[in-house]
Amino acid sequence: MKKTQDRKQQTRVLVFGAILTAMVIVLQLLGSFIRFGMFSISLVLVPIIIGAATCGTKVGTWLGFIFGVAVLASGDAASFIAVNFPGTIVTVLLKGTLCGLAAGLVYNLLKKRNQYLAVMAAAVVCPVVNTGVFLLGCVLFFFQTVASWGASLGFTNTVEYMFLGLAGGNFLVELIVNIVLTPVIIRVLNFAKK
Repeated sequence: MKKTQDRKQQTRVLVFGAILTAMVIVLQLLGSFIRFGMFSISLVLVPIIIGAATCGTKVGTWLGFIFGVAVLASGDAASFIAVNFPGTIVTVLLKGTLCGLAAGLVYNLLKKRNQYLAVMAAAVVCPVVNTGVFLLGCVLFFFQTVASWGASLGFTNTVEYMFLGLAGGNFLVELIVNIVLTPVIIRVLNFAKK
């Protein structure tokens, strides 16, 4: 009986993980049309968090990696690829993979205390890691280019431009979307299980 339940659980995780993988790809490709300044808003963080919370850290990490691949395929990183191809690949894949991993780890750390708290924390951590690794990649691989972009927009301080012009608006929208949608979707999924 235990083996049958384990197989059903593994099948459920595999199927739901595949559905979430497809959602990440579609949302990233369609989401690239929703722009805030010169960058698109990553609506795909919601299924990454859902995958990490419902299927585990491995699935969350996988979904984050797929998010990175989809960002590269969508053309969202084209401005950076023209400047530093290897730096772009590393930054984009790392930011996606680590945001999925972090969401899964935080969720697992807190779920025994309170599932709602765990989902909320994962919903906050995911965009923080995504944006944080992006900004770190900008400093490591694209600082001069980012400085010139900021100067052309009237920013005298590159770090100020990175936080206010490059990532700030995107981050706030992603954070709000995650905090609002993710707990609701997880609650609906839990209700549907019953």
